[in-house]
Amino acid sequence: MTQTPDTIRILIVDDHPMVADGMRALLETYDDLIVVGTLSNGREAIEQVATLSPDVILLDLNMPEMNGLSATEILRERHPDIAVLILSMHDAPEYVATALRHGAAGYCLKDQPTEEIRRAIDLVRAGERYLCAGLESALEPSGDGSEPLTSREQTILLLLAQGRSNKQVAHDLDISVRTVETHRKNLKRKLGISTTAGLTRYAMEHGVLQGTVLNG
Repeated sequence: MTQTPDTIRILIVDDHPMVADGMRALLETYDDLIVVGTLSNGREAIEQVATLSPDVILLDLNMPEMNGLSATEILRERHPDIAVLILSMHDAPEYVATALRHGAAGYCLKDQPTEEIRRAIDLVRAGERYLCAGLESALEPSGDGSEPLTSREQTILLLLAQGRSNKQVAHDLDISVRTVETHRKNLKRKLGISTTAGLTRYAMEHGVLQGTVLNG
């Protein structure tokens, strides 16, 4: 296929080859879409995304090695210009809300018509959010007004509470210092804490320091 400036490059990440191959065949019926690869887990996506250079990643949630949520967080940290569209069979609002909190630009069910998946790709590529019809309730705020920490934020909270500097955390997690600073600000905002000492105290009171750093 000849690529043009309007061509959208798609990466499919799903541990079921039949699903990935079927999705590839459907998407490649569109002249302006090109599938640059099909991978089987989140870790492979993180390792190969720079080489494959997709515009949009279609990502399953439940995969071996690294699940879709962890992969989404890391992909969004390292490649903020790439849109992640979760393509899942789970339609429970909590799945959708959690995926959005981890940085997904959209959430689409696998049984949607090809035309609807195409529409989802176009929207997230344009910087908009996409949700399948019927999943809008995932955007409703929780009753207590709290905003849960993502797994990545929990990891960074643990490292900060152990006394590591932003630079050390960045080195440990292979991310930029600016990304760590952004996470630190988000932690303070979500937890209503204004100081690093307060973050450490929160970690101690909630048993975070007894945990382990999550993979990925």
